[in-house]
Amino acid sequence: MTYGRPQLLGEPVVITGIGMLTSVGSTAESTWQAVRRGKSGVRSVTGLAGLPDDLVIGAPVDFDVPVAGQLKVIALSRQAARAAIEDAALDWSIVDRDRFACAISGHMGDTAGIAEIIGHGTKPEEEVPAWHQWMPNTACSEVALDHGLRGPRSCNSTACASGLIDILSAVRRIRDGQCDLALAGSAEAINPLFAAGFRQLRVLAEHNDPSQACRPFDRDRTGFVMGEGSAMFVLERLGHALARGANIYAELAAGTMLGEAHHVTSMAQTSDPLRYLITETLRRADMATDEIGYINAHGTGTRQNDLVEARGIRAALGTAASDILVGANKSSIGHLVNAAGSVELALTVLSLRDGFAPPTLNLYNPDPDCDIDCVPLVGRRHRAESALKLSCAFGGHLVCMAVRRWSAAQSGSDYSDHLPSKAA
Repeated sequence: MTYGRPQLLGEPVVITGIGMLTSVGSTAESTWQAVRRGKSGVRSVTGLAGLPDDLVIGAPVDFDVPVAGQLKVIALSRQAARAAIEDAALDWSIVDRDRFACAISGHMGDTAGIAEIIGHGTKPEEEVPAWHQWMPNTACSEVALDHGLRGPRSCNSTACASGLIDILSAVRRIRDGQCDLALAGSAEAINPLFAAGFRQLRVLAEHNDPSQACRPFDRDRTGFVMGEGSAMFVLERLGHALARGANIYAELAAGTMLGEAHHVTSMAQTSDPLRYLITETLRRADMATDEIGYINAHGTGTRQNDLVEARGIRAALGTAASDILVGANKSSIGHLVNAAGSVELALTVLSLRDGFAPPTLNLYNPDPDCDIDCVPLVGRRHRAESALKLSCAFGGHLVCMAVRRWSAAQSGSDYSDHLPSKAA
C-alpha cells in the first residue's frame, strides 16, 4: 500500500521529522533547549593530528563512534538520520522505499587511513577499511543503505552552504514527482586539515576563555570557532504527510541559491547579491517583507562577513528589518561548516514552533554598523509565523530558505489550500 502519487505540480513540502545532535545536546530537543538557554559547547580542542593542543578552539561532540575505525562524521550522520526517521513515526509497511529519496552533504574522506595504506600497505583488520570511507558521499550512501532508501540520491559539496543545498535538492525531487519523501541533511566533524586551513586563512577566533571566543555581530569579533554535529530531516509532500496523519513542524515555502562572482572567501561589500537572494526567496515564497519575524543568520563572527550580511538583510527588507529578530547560533555550537545550514535550519524550525528566539552569545558590544536586532545574550519570546535561514559559503555559494510555521488547524485542511501562488 502507498499513499498515491502527487496530484499537483508544486505541492507543498513539509518537515515531519527532525534528528539532531551537537556539542550542547544529544537529541534535537536537548540541543534546542540548551541553545535557547544560552548554553555554549565551545572549548579547547585537543588531539588534532599535527596541531598543538592549545591552538584550536571549537565545539566538539562527545560521541562514541559505534564501529571501530568509522569516521565520526559518518557515525553522526547515521545517528541523526535514525532519530529523524523515528521522530517522523513512519510505518515502513506502507511506505514506498522506491519513492524515498536521500540527500546528504559531502564530507572529508578518510585521508588518514589512505595515508596509512600508502605508507604501510594496510590498516588493522578490525577497523572500517579506509577505501570504504574515502569518497565524500559515503555518509549519504551509508544512511540510504541503513534504511533501504531506493529513491533519488544526491550529495553536494558546497562548503558551508552544503546542508541547505541538499535540503533544496530533496525538495526539488519531491516537487517534480520523483519521490514522496526524502531524508535530507548533513553532518560535520572537526578535521585537522580544515582546522589548519582555516588557521592559515586567519578566520578562527582566539580568546583566553574559549566560550567567549565567537561573538557574531559584536564590534570585538575576531572570527569563528569550528563545531561538530548533524541534523537530518524527513521531508514529505503535504498530501502524503496528511494522509498518514503525520506531525508537521513547518512548510519549506521556498529556497534560492546563487553564486557570488566576487571572491573565494570574501563577500561583495555592496551586499547586492545577498539583497537579491533574500528578495528572490520572498518572491518565490509569495511572502511580504513584514511577514518575516525571524532570520537565522549565517553569523560567523568574522569582521567582514557579519557586516555584509547585516547590510544585505537591511537592504532587502527595508524598514521591516527593524521589527525582525536575527539570531546567530554559531556563538553557541560553533561553525559546523558542511552541517551549519541543516543544524541551524532545525533550530529555526523549533524557534517557530515554540515562539522563541534564542540568544546570540557574547554579543556584549553590538557593532553599530550591523544595524539589526541580533538578540544579544538573552533569548526572547517572539511569535513568528515565517522565518528565513541564510547560508553564505566560501566559494561564493549563497542560499536562503523560507519556512512557514505549521499549526494543528492547517493539518485538517486540504493540501491544495496551502499552495503558494508562485512556484518556489
